[in-house]
Amino acid sequence: MTDTLVRILGKEAGVRGIACVTTDLVREAAGRHGTSPAATAALGYGLTGAVLLGALLKVQHRVALKIAGGGPLQKMITESDSYGNVRGYVNVPNVPAARTIEPDVVAETIGRNGNLTVVKDMRLKNLYESTVPLQTGYLDADLTYYLNQSEQTPSVVEIGVKVDESGEVLAAGGLLLQTLPGEEISALEQLSERLDDLPPLGDLLAEGRTPQDLLATIFGGVDFEWLEERPLHFACGCSRDRSLQALQLLSREDLEALIEEGEAVVDCHFCHERYVFGSEELQRLLVRQ
Repeated sequence: MTDTLVRILGKEAGVRGIACVTTDLVREAAGRHGTSPAATAALGYGLTGAVLLGALLKVQHRVALKIAGGGPLQKMITESDSYGNVRGYVNVPNVPAARTIEPDVVAETIGRNGNLTVVKDMRLKNLYESTVPLQTGYLDADLTYYLNQSEQTPSVVEIGVKVDESGEVLAAGGLLLQTLPGEEISALEQLSERLDDLPPLGDLLAEGRTPQDLLATIFGGVDFEWLEERPLHFACGCSRDRSLQALQLLSREDLEALIEEGEAVVDCHFCHERYVFGSEELQRLLVRQ
């Protein structure tokens, strides 16, 4: 199944629904960062959460999730934009786990006694930033808390990531149900109860259920309109040119030190791409200063 996000609108019920499958992009992120099974699952939750919040953005907007909990993962940052481009990384990629990777293991890996920060770039002078305390370490529950408390929008988030003992990502994806502005929450509560009655989301996705299937099941009997289907990708905005521009900002002393070492290596945190610049390239940067 290709990674996809689907968005629907139940106008009479006053609820929007968003569902996505993120299996391939989680696999790519895990491969790039060499994450352990527990860290892979946690990163899958973070990437999927960013996808769901990114689906609420307008064109050319971006959102970043910064999760800093008390667990061994320490910190995780994931980003998504309005076009479905996603990236992210964890601070400790080799977190061990002594048992099967279930949601409670992921919650322990992320930890509690920390903060969830949501940063939005809405093409304004200043970034929007809001921080709430982590409630559980279950990231879907913590995102639900954020949307209800910080954005004052009645919402339900559910994320499922199924990882086997070898670290293979069997399935990943998520759901977001949200009341439209000015509407009552009764319909959302009913749809949330239907969601609770379903098997775990990761199991459904591993069985081949699509985002369309999930939304049709949850909204069964409720009139809704299919609004959008978009592809999702793991994609990073780093490049060799941007890395070179960053090196250009170094002082003459720092550039001279790198030239003496013979090369400079720029390693992107988000995608783990490495850009190597030889002494001749660095010498040309020095001449331009």
